[in-house]
Amino acid sequence: MPHTVEKIGGTCMSRISELRDTLIIADRSASDLYGQMFVVSAFGGITNLLLEHKKSGEPGAFAAFANDESGHGWQDRLNIAAQAMRKAHRAALDHAGDIERADAFVADRLQGAQSCLTDLQRLCSYGHFRLSEHMSSTRELLSGLGEAHSAFVTTLMLTRAGVNARFVDLSGWRDESEVSLDERIGNAVAGIDPSVEMPIVTGYAQCAEGLMSEYDRGYSEVTFSRLAALTGAREAIIHKEFHLASADPKLVGANAVRKLGRTNYDVADQLSNMGMEAIHPKAAKMLRQAEVPLRVTNAFEPKDPGTLIDDRPAESSAVEIVTGLDLFALEVFEPDMVGVKGYDAAVLEVLTRHGVRIVSKASNANTITHYVDSSMKVLRRVEKDLKARYPAADVSHRAISMASVIGRDLSGLAVLSRGLQALADAGLEALGATQGPRNVDAQFILERAALQPAIMALHAALVSQSARPVVASSAKLAEAA
Repeated sequence: MPHTVEKIGGTCMSRISELRDTLIIADRSASDLYGQMFVVSAFGGITNLLLEHKKSGEPGAFAAFANDESGHGWQDRLNIAAQAMRKAHRAALDHAGDIERADAFVADRLQGAQSCLTDLQRLCSYGHFRLSEHMSSTRELLSGLGEAHSAFVTTLMLTRAGVNARFVDLSGWRDESEVSLDERIGNAVAGIDPSVEMPIVTGYAQCAEGLMSEYDRGYSEVTFSRLAALTGAREAIIHKEFHLASADPKLVGANAVRKLGRTNYDVADQLSNMGMEAIHPKAAKMLRQAEVPLRVTNAFEPKDPGTLIDDRPAESSAVEIVTGLDLFALEVFEPDMVGVKGYDAAVLEVLTRHGVRIVSKASNANTITHYVDSSMKVLRRVEKDLKARYPAADVSHRAISMASVIGRDLSGLAVLSRGLQALADAGLEALGATQGPRNVDAQFILERAALQPAIMALHAALVSQSARPVVASSAKLAEAA
């Protein structure tokens, strides 16, 4: 029986009891229930409490442990995470026996983790051992607690509703074996028949490669994609709390946005670059290589097919999405740069060493500007290193924003010139603008305060007014050639 592999994100997991009735079971019964494998994220906010807040950086249990090697503040934060877990499963479960089992599960996992960290802290109080050498493993241990909890609770809930659900724990809890990601998944699903049972799979998978070190908070999408690829899924589906749309409806208006309906992996990659991930780019690569199409749906509109993402080119030129994010422009100005090789490589080396994400770059004869997604704290360290390497250079940064116009094929639409005109008509000034020869995106650099009005202006001019192609799409031109 062809099956789908479907992922439910953290925000949606916080409403899992609602999704049980509308998405997972709906009006299906008996054998119609099956043919689905669900990969679940932790309940909303739990991973932030276990690690650190994804946006604000507020420390969770892991960050407190890493920053206070001899103290016990991390234990308080772990207790806060445990309380949040219990609150989450009480909202999802309505049977006293199930709640009792979920409470016991949280107690076992959290007390086990606390004992492990306490022992590690005690061990590293001796000079022969360094706590820093175990930070990666500690982060992996804590991150897996949230997904194991949500998968266990979801299995309890579905079993109570009469579904033959199976808890599939990839977190490696108390497992001494060291296996690859493929082996971890393969061993776990070897005896599963999705035609007669519904696997509920943890979004975190413990493996020799270390998902956190490779993908950080994108690990659940990697687990999801690898599971779909290895099991030969008919389709991979991500259920989000919104549709993939032409812009943020809260910004441009719900009546102005358009659901994409269909796009390709190239657009998905551009969205990832802008911090608006439809799917982690490396997870998308796994699906592309396995030729598994991806669908992104609104979990709360289960009858809507959502947006299909595959490798098909656009049939005609069109702007599909307008989005943006706040960045810093890191500028290195050096008059002696002209004709000298190596400056760019040196800047890249420093940025890479400090883990700074580069969104875009621009350069001329004596200036290299990188548009980066970074905290001010890290950026100051980067500047210090660059000034030490190039004492004669003027190294500076500036808070800016970037609005991006994205589509499978923007050829013939004059997006750059029309976008600049739309910004000027709205009383906004672009500090810079660029469009690559592949015609999949155009980027506009603006002051921080101008981002939201810029997105509104660009969306109104390039999407709401339905820019029609001036010439045939590049795909059709190539076909004709």
